[in-house]
Amino acid sequence: MPHDYDLYVGIDWATEAHQVCLLDATGGLLDEQPVAHTGSALAALADALTRRVPDVSRIAVAIEVPRGAVVDTLLERGLHVFALNPKQLDRFRDRYTVAGAKDDRRDARVAADALRTDRAAFRRVHAEDPRLIQLREVSRMHEELAQEHTRLSNRLRDQLLRFYPQPLGLGPAADEAWRWTLLDQAPTPAAAQRLSPAALRALLHTHRIRRFTADALHTALQAAPLRVAPGAAEAASEHIALLVPRLRLVHDQHARCGRRLEALLAALAAPAPGDPREHRDVEILRSLPGVGSVVTATMLAEASQPLAAREYQTVRAQTGVAPVTRQSGKRASVLMRYACNHRLRNAMYHWALNSLRGDAACRAHYDRLRQRHSHARALRSVADRLLRILIAMLRAGTLYDPMRHAAKIPA
Repeated sequence: MPHDYDLYVGIDWATEAHQVCLLDATGGLLDEQPVAHTGSALAALADALTRRVPDVSRIAVAIEVPRGAVVDTLLERGLHVFALNPKQLDRFRDRYTVAGAKDDRRDARVAADALRTDRAAFRRVHAEDPRLIQLREVSRMHEELAQEHTRLSNRLRDQLLRFYPQPLGLGPAADEAWRWTLLDQAPTPAAAQRLSPAALRALLHTHRIRRFTADALHTALQAAPLRVAPGAAEAASEHIALLVPRLRLVHDQHARCGRRLEALLAALAAPAPGDPREHRDVEILRSLPGVGSVVTATMLAEASQPLAAREYQTVRAQTGVAPVTRQSGKRASVLMRYACNHRLRNAMYHWALNSLRGDAACRAHYDRLRQRHSHARALRSVADRLLRILIAMLRAGTLYDPMRHAAKIPA
């Protein structure tokens, strides 16, 4: 086979020192050495590679981690970097040993030689838009803060159910700011019973709560308290006093991340100077039914490269929409895909679910599938349909037209 590269580099990534292996075009070993995870050491590695082969387009680098300081340093110098899934590298390792032996030197050599012989299994890594890197970080923080907010709210609810369930009488959740203010003013049932309707009315007005009145809240707080062991109420009150400030902090940080997401999406949607495209990818994605800011940010951040390349099959595999077929002899089965990006899977789930409420074509497609399949299976098919439409829209540069798809709905 023709060799497109003169030098193949395999890097076994680590936190303190990376193992590097150099192979020539025929697979011969040129050098192997550890490289410290420091700016000077990585720069020295790039310099050494360019001294061996001055034409950086003739150097191919294989690595498992597709981002980070190592990848950024090599991409900045113009080297071609390729990423491989760790599970695939484990399978390539069997070519060299069937005993299950594993070490960093072997892994670096396996990566370099696999890139030389099986480049189709690798994915080329390109430098990303700095705004996409920021968007990925902010969207992940937004998701983590939402999860932390839920955990803290559940802990607060458990403590209230322990000795002070009155604030939960008008709603079972403990994730609202007015309850936190109420707990500041009345940390125990006895203190809550002393609050006047006027004070409760001011509290609800401050937090813009209109779904119930101050009189209703006053009545709920006047309920007889639970009888608990001596010291239990005091202990739970101290626990709540520590939880409420953390909840407020996480709530504020989550809101701040949401505003930052909107700002980054607006920056990505703005037309670039000299760009002939009528619509940007952000605008096209947000025109689809069921897509909000969080789904848009997750899709662009986690699947930026396959979306930019308009690779439908890659996107559906990364989102978990594509099924896994297992066939041997007379046996054949089609199963749900579990090996995927779980952030993308969650985004696709909410996207497909929301589309059923706002788009008649999606709803009709779901109803037809539900006659033969489960809810989850039908929802994945709706997600697959939306991905297919998205990739077609990105290729054509057009926005979603609901009337075009409404014509296909059976009467």
